[in-house]
Amino acid sequence: MIYSLDKINEMAEGDEDFIVSVVSVFLEEVPADLLSLEEAIANKDYEQTYKLAHKIKPNVDLLGMEQTRANALAIETLGKAEGGFDEIETKFPLLKKDIEQVVAELHKDFQL
Repeated sequence: MIYSLDKINEMAEGDEDFIVSVVSVFLEEVPADLLSLEEAIANKDYEQTYKLAHKIKPNVDLLGMEQTRANALAIETLGKAEGGFDEIETKFPLLKKDIEQVVAELHKDFQL
């Protein structure tokens, strides 16, 4: 398991509905953002790359996905600096793989 509910559990203070709500929002938003990020990278659109990586970062952070957050931060920084698309293209597959794995695990773990 590459995600952790520790941060969400701390915020939820035992509220299971809150946890399910946060997970549902993640499952709804992050895959769509990831697809848009992939398109932005393919189009070498620095601004969209920056914005989408910035949007994904807190979502993966909330699920304790430290390595994924680090990759999102690196992509965000490179997009903002408008440099290093080779490095962005190297980091993106790692980000995508982790997010797709977590999405599958969350669907299974929460039957959503």
